[in-house]
Amino acid sequence: MPHFRALLWKVARPLARLYWRVRRPLTAGVRAMVFDAEGRVLLVRHTYIAGWYLPGGGVERGETMLTSLKRELDEEVGVLLHGVPRLAGLFANFREFKSDHVALYVLEHGVYKHVPRKSPEIAEAGFFALAELPEAISISTRRRIAEVVEGRAPDELW
Repeated sequence: MPHFRALLWKVARPLARLYWRVRRPLTAGVRAMVFDAEGRVLLVRHTYIAGWYLPGGGVERGETMLTSLKRELDEEVGVLLHGVPRLAGLFANFREFKSDHVALYVLEHGVYKHVPRKSPEIAEAGFFALAELPEAISISTRRRIAEVVEGRAPDELW
């Protein structure tokens, strides 16, 4: 079944991009950098795209960034937010959409409860030590983690 989803997404993705460019010229998304008690970061591997990423997704019409963050974390990885996350930055991503903007939040251990769950769009999820991040981590994800952990000024582009 995951192979079918990947194939379906490969076919549907170009059509979705065209639709988003024409009908949704401005899009918004959220991502979360979730740290556990050992300082490891939560990453996900999707069923429809290669590589490891920070969990998150698109902001739906009528949702705030924070509402979207809560929904996406619950749906994708079973992270239930009960404290206040820190907004690490707002980023622009012009690779796939006309104007995609991403809000990155940082969740320290203690502001959430983790009740792992399966999601049809997540092939795998796990906490990784910062010195042992997966080889297939996306370049943008690696850059965001380094910026937050090292306290560097973030690049405005995702």
